[in-house]
Amino acid sequence: MAEVGGAATAYRALLRAQARSQTAYRTSFVVDLLGNVGATVFDVVTVLVLYGVTHELGGFTLRETLVMVGLSSCAFATADLLVGNIERLPRYVRTGLLDAVLLRPLGALPQLLLMDLPLRKVSRALFGLAVLVVALATAGIDWTPGRVVLAVVAPLAGVVFFGSLFVATATVSFYWVESGELANSVTYGGRDFTSYPVTIFEGWFRAAFAYGLGFAFVSYQPALALLGRADPLGLPAWAGWAAPGVALVAAAGAAAAWRVGVRHYRSTGS
Repeated sequence: MAEVGGAATAYRALLRAQARSQTAYRTSFVVDLLGNVGATVFDVVTVLVLYGVTHELGGFTLRETLVMVGLSSCAFATADLLVGNIERLPRYVRTGLLDAVLLRPLGALPQLLLMDLPLRKVSRALFGLAVLVVALATAGIDWTPGRVVLAVVAPLAGVVFFGSLFVATATVSFYWVESGELANSVTYGGRDFTSYPVTIFEGWFRAAFAYGLGFAFVSYQPALALLGRADPLGLPAWAGWAAPGVALVAAAGAAAAWRVGVRHYRSTGS
């Protein structure tokens, strides 16, 4: 118990140090907060522009698609805030900073996540949550206790899913340091994929990303369950409630990949 308490104290100290350093220059911090909203705003604006020239997209109306956009934006922005800085791992490996992290009597992954927690991205996460709340409120959902629970659990599962994706793709740098663009194509590409109904994609691409990698369970399937719509692709209704299970599988896979990667690592000099 004493060891657990000591570790928790150390992690809190890291978090406080990051908060103090990032908010030391308040004007700059506020500017960063406002600037970071831009990416999520752009995602929403892109969907609105598309619906300016069509009434349906993949068989879904604007209000229905905005539920998917809200689920995706809220989940990705929150995961990016909490876990996204793990994408700096290639630099840590290259410079040898990871060696120092591994020597400390604390978990390597929590240290890396807290060493440079991007508090400026709080605004993006809050905006994503706002988009989700507005989308749910205007979608004409027939609310039941189950759907209320799903509206809370689905974005949390999305956070776990995207967080797991950040960690899993970052571990590639243990084997290939210049893997940043590959990781970004999966994480940020996944964000873009989940912002639209999967019915607009076809063939192997849809099969691989929507169900092979599980992106359909971030926003598309939960949105169908919330809206009370049958899946045009023919999956049963329970698939809309599978997001937590898919997220747990993703987390287990990311944890395994991280453990194997750390064991494979032989310091920057090897």
